[in-house]
Amino acid sequence: MSAVQQSIAWFETLGRHDVPRVGGKNASLGEMVQTLEAKGIRVPPGFATTSDAYWNYVSANKLKDRMTDFIAEWEAGKATLAETGLAIRNIFLKGDWPAEMESEIRTAYRELSSRAGVDEVEVAVRSSATAEDLPDASFAGQQETFLNIRGETALIDACRRCYASLFTDRAISYRKTKGFDHMKVALSIGVQQMVRSDIGGSGVMFSIDTETGFDKVVLINAAWGLGENVVQGAVDPDEYQVFKPLLDNRALSPIIEKKKGAKDIKMIYAVGDNPTRNVPTSKVERAAWVLSDREIVELARWATTIEQHYGCPMDMEWARDGNTGDMFIVQARPETVQARRDVGAFKSYTIHKKGKILTKGLSIGDAIASGQVCLIESAKDIDQFVDGSILVTQTTDPDWVPIMKRAAAIITDHGGRTSHAAIVSRELGLPAVVGSGNATEILHTGQEVTISCAEGDEGFVYEGIADFSVEKLDVTGLPATKTAVMLNLANPGSAFRWWRLPADGIGLARMEFVVSNAIRVHPMALVHFDTLKDEEAKAEIAKLTAGYDNKPDYFVDKLALGLGRLAAAVYPKPVIIRMSDFKTNEYAGLVGGAEFEPAEENPMIGFRGASRYYSPRYREGFALECRAIKRLRDEMGFTNVVVMIPFCRSVGEADKVLGVMAENGLKRGENGLQIYVMCEIPSNVILAAKFADRFDGFSIGSNDLTQLTLGVDRDSGELADLFDEQDEAVKWMIEKVISEANKAGAKIGLCGQAPSDHPEFAEFLVDCGIDSMSVSPDSFIAVKQIVAKAEKAKAGRS
Repeated sequence: MSAVQQSIAWFETLGRHDVPRVGGKNASLGEMVQTLEAKGIRVPPGFATTSDAYWNYVSANKLKDRMTDFIAEWEAGKATLAETGLAIRNIFLKGDWPAEMESEIRTAYRELSSRAGVDEVEVAVRSSATAEDLPDASFAGQQETFLNIRGETALIDACRRCYASLFTDRAISYRKTKGFDHMKVALSIGVQQMVRSDIGGSGVMFSIDTETGFDKVVLINAAWGLGENVVQGAVDPDEYQVFKPLLDNRALSPIIEKKKGAKDIKMIYAVGDNPTRNVPTSKVERAAWVLSDREIVELARWATTIEQHYGCPMDMEWARDGNTGDMFIVQARPETVQARRDVGAFKSYTIHKKGKILTKGLSIGDAIASGQVCLIESAKDIDQFVDGSILVTQTTDPDWVPIMKRAAAIITDHGGRTSHAAIVSRELGLPAVVGSGNATEILHTGQEVTISCAEGDEGFVYEGIADFSVEKLDVTGLPATKTAVMLNLANPGSAFRWWRLPADGIGLARMEFVVSNAIRVHPMALVHFDTLKDEEAKAEIAKLTAGYDNKPDYFVDKLALGLGRLAAAVYPKPVIIRMSDFKTNEYAGLVGGAEFEPAEENPMIGFRGASRYYSPRYREGFALECRAIKRLRDEMGFTNVVVMIPFCRSVGEADKVLGVMAENGLKRGENGLQIYVMCEIPSNVILAAKFADRFDGFSIGSNDLTQLTLGVDRDSGELADLFDEQDEAVKWMIEKVISEANKAGAKIGLCGQAPSDHPEFAEFLVDCGIDSMSVSPDSFIAVKQIVAKAEKAKAGRS
């Protein structure tokens, strides 16, 4: 077979075994066309030039010896990287195509145009190196892509530029770092029909959480126009997350995260020498979601199908055609960072004393770093970077990689989780805050800051050098226990950080954390928005709820999404969600809340918990909480969610609350719904048998139970010595309610810090026969070991 006959391969003839022939990118496209189109995944058609074609071009133009000489001069220190790259690119660009090879590319382009039903089809011309997408080297962005190429002459020129891009400065440097022989890496060109995403949308998605490695979610970034802006980090995209295990049920919509990005610009088609250009987006585009819920779920299903086919987490690019509305996968490659991470051992960072927040954005990684800022606004100034500094810039591209490798951390104005800055930071193991919006405006070179990516989805930049600690956690070899050890979690943003802990579920998820941080508005202010007297609050609520015609829907959506992330983190294990337990003074602090809350002398034992849920003062607000839980269980599919009622003073009150819940679609036993009650009032212990008739389980709130048993204000500094969860009276209460719950066949657990702080207290709970303990994540390993030891001692005594 001649070299000419080996120049072209159509995607439908290629598979993933063809990486040596057409590179990872094109082999993967062929694999999907061959095997996944039958499963409903659309891939734009096209063809690839082969590695033989590359070597044929090199040979015909007698480039090899000259390339070798240029590289040797650079490695000997006789030429700079920039001089070397430019010299090699120039000899490629001045080369001539072998006649038959050029003819074959032109013929294939005419065939692709014919298949598309047009005279000259617009194509994307992509580079696919034969060494790319290996387990320890992503080669992300090392070579060039050319979009909206139309006509045979333009295509031939773009193909020549693709070959030259194998020797960009960044590609040369990357291969050197990874130990690849420059003369053994070839380049295949992918010629793929363009999706009209310039008038639609596009983006990137991963079949894994990029920061924690949590393998049960799909992360999708989306922006208007062509996808280069998302990849480059030039735009702040929308971000969506979908829970994979529930995607098989077509009746469910397991979307657990929706964050609207700024989307200030979009890349569209242009004419002339540059076939694409960026333009500002409209106000309507910035305010709208790029994808509908149906499209989000469809893309997530595709991601799951692709991952299952390849047998590993995947990094994919997608595009939606603005004319037809059809979506396509335009690239798929193995994810190369989290896939290599040790799942048994990980580091937990905790920040202690810290300065004021200077800026914040998306957190990349889960580490903390301190140091001096080095602000670099343009790639031409990267030689001014000081090693070990915290790099601050607007955005990065592959030209920045040489100094990114020398940074302690990275902060950018623009970009999402799938931007270049995020991907490279992850690969280098550096903490990064991307999409801050204003870092280059408020930070300056030489300034001391601390960057924290250890507090959830949001990354923070603090003033000064903060005090923080690092703990190595190893979850391998932990003993099994009969007593369930669960987690206390409130922040949905940090829920996935702890997925590696072999916890038995979440024993306490505080709804009020989501309300105060993600919603911020008093639910009654949403219900009665039109009649609010506070004009300032009304204006703020209007801004927060932009896009919601019905204001209460804002509360339901935000609450369901936030709680959904918690439920997903441990699914299918139980997640016990406590309905709102703000005190009146805390409720009044929510936007618009002052109009709906009474002033109380002692809110701690005032209008809180169960008493609010049936009261005319809050009943409509509680209905919104119930709607969110119902959506969480019935529409999103998280039937592992258990509802818990706090501060329920009497069995009569219990009956009222259960009645109101049933009116709002939450009836005990329906669709497996379990309802627990907090045991934090002496009456819960005294009448435990009667409470057990009405609830499926108890959760002992040891702080409040201690406070009300001993008559001690837990917040009083004067009485701190008297507040003791191990007081004889408190332990009697706990032992009593555990005994009554066991007799009634009701579940009973304890959520509190005492088992973490006092091993003997954990042993006491085991001896009493408690079903579960719920502790903070950083205490989990120690408590698990204490419980195992206590169970062994108890078994030895029996």
